[in-house]
Amino acid sequence: MEIKGKTVLAAGMARSGVSAAKLLYRYGAHVIVYDKKSYNEISSLVEELKTTVHCEFCLGQEPDTLLKKLDLIVMSPGIPTDVPFLVKAEAMGIKVISEVELAYQYCKAPILAVTGTNGKTTTTTLLGEIVKASGRTTHTAGNIGVPFTAGVEDMDPSHMAVVEISSFQLQTVDEFRPWISLILNLTPDHLDRHKTMGNYLAAKARIFENQGEGDFIILNGEDSLLKELKPDNGSKVFFFSRLRALKEGAWVENGNIMINTGKGALSICPVEQVSIPGAHNLENALASALAAALTGVESSVIARVLKEFPGVEHRIEKVDTIDGVSYYNDSKGTNPDSSIKAIETIKGSVVLIAGGFDKKAGFSDFVDAFGTKIKELVLLGETADIIAAAAKEKGFTNIHMTKTMEEAVEKACTLSCPGWNVLLSPACASWDMFQDFEERGRIFKEAVKALRG
Repeated sequence: MEIKGKTVLAAGMARSGVSAAKLLYRYGAHVIVYDKKSYNEISSLVEELKTTVHCEFCLGQEPDTLLKKLDLIVMSPGIPTDVPFLVKAEAMGIKVISEVELAYQYCKAPILAVTGTNGKTTTTTLLGEIVKASGRTTHTAGNIGVPFTAGVEDMDPSHMAVVEISSFQLQTVDEFRPWISLILNLTPDHLDRHKTMGNYLAAKARIFENQGEGDFIILNGEDSLLKELKPDNGSKVFFFSRLRALKEGAWVENGNIMINTGKGALSICPVEQVSIPGAHNLENALASALAAALTGVESSVIARVLKEFPGVEHRIEKVDTIDGVSYYNDSKGTNPDSSIKAIETIKGSVVLIAGGFDKKAGFSDFVDAFGTKIKELVLLGETADIIAAAAKEKGFTNIHMTKTMEEAVEKACTLSCPGWNVLLSPACASWDMFQDFEERGRIFKEAVKALRG
């Protein structure tokens, strides 16, 4: 993609939008940066960007008047594709792409791309660590916190790019073609934006739409939607399963992780030696091990990293034990299914802190997962009343409403008994009260630390 001399709108001043603006400028584009927030709301970001990028700004207003002079729009994932100015732009024939697509155009390294409703960050990080342990220079980026465009210029063909990609980013890819694509699972999420599960699946499936001969697709063989996908583009499809043996792919047999990429079955290590806990993390381990094996990583290296990998921040992360109560940060639990997995993983009685931005997901199954494990429910955020209503409908009444994370942690502390656990697993996005799930998790951890005085 040649962008030198072209006028490009970088839409959105979140991490990926700022990173895209910088890359566009370095490659000679005339950059206009847009954000719906006013200068006063994001002045520090604007001033920081000005130190490295000579660009125009369109802030606090829709960029409709700019459309006639644009050659390209690079959009941040937080901007819906159906906002009026993007609809107008496409009607005018202006190309609209994601930051991921922009990075792909300048990426020289083979790409391993990971998507799915849950487990993306853990799998991307674990896969990156396995490939890195094999001795190959590895760049882990994408929706994981480091924008793909931020490091793409440092990648060469001998390196490997392991990239986490969201459904929002996949909506506006064009030529994006990873060498290996992984779809981990698909459960209801982001339906406020995708509207239907069919649309959500279609967005996720775009990860492999440009793949072909010599490429690989990895799918969850136990996911009711994914196992029915029939990619017909010449790529080799592999499945993983923790519930049944497979002829090829990755599976569990007699308590061992097994892999066959077409060269015969290999035993990697016993399941009990995988360091990250929970059935969902076993699936993440299977997917990571299979992808790594397809790149040529030796089974002994895969086994060693599976045994040593500590997990990722904000995903069932143990923060502290205070007065016999253990505190866990699962701020990455941004949808009900993810939080159900966290509840299943924690052993013993739990005071659960939940609630946040409403993505129009139902909470019936979430409450069903409480069983006898969840003793008290502490709620905050936009969905507090919605979750409370779902819980009461199921007969759960030990519900406590709070206004801030600090208040929620203090309340959970007073409700807990020695031997119990306090689990932050919101089952919702963070955008109603926090910049992102990372900020939410950090504030939770600070509040737990404050309990020690």
